[in-house]
Amino acid sequence: MHNEQPVHSIPRPTKFFLTAGAAEGYTPLNAFDAALLNASVGDVNLVKLSSILPPSCTQVDRFKLEPGSLTPVAYASITSHLPGETIAAAVACAVPVDPELPGVIMEYSARGSKESAEEIVRDMARHAFEARGREVKEILSTSVEHHVTSIGSTFAAVVFGYGDV
Repeated sequence: MHNEQPVHSIPRPTKFFLTAGAAEGYTPLNAFDAALLNASVGDVNLVKLSSILPPSCTQVDRFKLEPGSLTPVAYASITSHLPGETIAAAVACAVPVDPELPGVIMEYSARGSKESAEEIVRDMARHAFEARGREVKEILSTSVEHHVTSIGSTFAAVVFGYGDV
């Protein structure tokens, strides 16, 4: 009989920041790329994650992203080609009172205002904590909206990093 230890082939992030951006583009993909540039994550390879904030992960203002690096993110986005339409994307992090427990990240995008999207995503984060029976220390969130001219896109994300904070 052997003693099994947890194996972590990929390190657990230690820091994160919230960001959001919106832009117009020549095609839907160009609009999405421009929104990434507007959110300062346009020159990295985004690795989309599900919605768990690692235990003891610390929020920072920003950190340097190496161009071309694999960058873990939880994000929401929406793209539209209907002139005059308003689109929005939002993310929220529910941070637990107990730093040894994981938090939860929720992502949301829709046609409508950033205020509405942010209210919905914050409620989603609260409900996720209720389902886990955890006490919320704080809910962090960000959102963005865009009034489409031709082809527009919005993007909101929690960006993870490693190392000393």
